[in-house]
Amino acid sequence: MSMVSAQQDDDVMAEINITPFTDVLLVLLIIFMILASLVTPPGFQKELPNNNNAPPVNKQDNKKNIDIEVNDKGVIYVDAQKTDERGIYYLLAQTAQRRGHIHVAITADAKAPYGIIIRILDAAKEANLDDVGFVTS
Repeated sequence: MSMVSAQQDDDVMAEINITPFTDVLLVLLIIFMILASLVTPPGFQKELPNNNNAPPVNKQDNKKNIDIEVNDKGVIYVDAQKTDERGIYYLLAQTAQRRGHIHVAITADAKAPYGIIIRILDAAKEANLDDVGFVTS
């Protein structure tokens, strides 16, 4: 049996125990993560306008924008010219080559498939069209 001297027993502990502090910080982190997921900024409640299924009216060759419209059935119109998901890549590249690198304005129905919107964004990136925006009403 070992004998502990009285001098060792009276020494002040010089180490700081940070385990309780770490536990409190982790609990606060979890609380803030839950609260952040519950609170959404007001801009995220916007809904896209509902467009009808008719093809868009041909505008007077608007040189400021490349207008892309998508209806709820997933039909794509680039400057009032009907195309499909595969043709959007070629059509955007040709339009960018012909008219230069201008703004792409996407108008989509609220029920339009998201995959088509992602393909349109990808086609604009492939055509080096960096100025892309969504039209809302």
